[in-house]
Amino acid sequence: MQFKRVAALIVAAGRASRARSEKGLKQYVPLGGDAVIAHGVRCCVAHPLVDFVQVVIHADDEALYREALAGVARDKVQAPVTGGKTRQESVRLGLEALAAHAPSAVLIHDAARPFIDAAAIDGVLGALATAPGAIVAVPVVDTLKRAGPAGRIESTVPREGLWRAQTPQGFLFDDILVAHRKAAGSGRDDFTDDASIAEAYGMEVALVTGSERNFKITDLADFARAEREMELGMGEYRFGTGFDVH
Repeated sequence: MQFKRVAALIVAAGRASRARSEKGLKQYVPLGGDAVIAHGVRCCVAHPLVDFVQVVIHADDEALYREALAGVARDKVQAPVTGGKTRQESVRLGLEALAAHAPSAVLIHDAARPFIDAAAIDGVLGALATAPGAIVAVPVVDTLKRAGPAGRIESTVPREGLWRAQTPQGFLFDDILVAHRKAAGSGRDDFTDDASIAEAYGMEVALVTGSERNFKITDLADFARAEREMELGMGEYRFGTGFDVH
């Protein structure tokens, strides 16, 4: 499907208490020479099918945001909007801001996932040709256990058909905006991602196979993993080929 206009909405309004370091909030911590948030913004700006980028930030973070994006081309980036008390509210406020630009489709992405790539964007937009919603996700491969109240295994959960949701999550813009408005109007604020809201209000959502590399920085241990991933990526970029030494 050829979309008239595609927007990317990047959510960066959280307080991220589990992943704070001595340097501050996770979305603004340096990673490979840029703030975590800058990697996702840059990827979306560089993608030829993305027409504009809207970032949602916390009311207290405007100075941090300006500093973080100082080295990012800003031709597609709209002025940031202030988020709400929850991720769900922040996304809705971002969608409301985008409505004036009348996009056909929107990609919603968490700023704390710095390893978004063009393939993920391509996959999600491609899947929107046959469904009003699509997300990148990875199949569950581990055996899942449900714990009882005493911390003992209560049962084994079948993993067949289970996926771990990632972002970007893409939707036909008008449909997801209506779904978010309905959720807000009903007083519900417990949705953990935008696909959940889409499902609750009757939208079909397709699954696109994502990458383990597209993980979310949640706690301090994830920063070390992200730094390793960044080093590997830089090595591949510099040399282009590899060889084994035994």
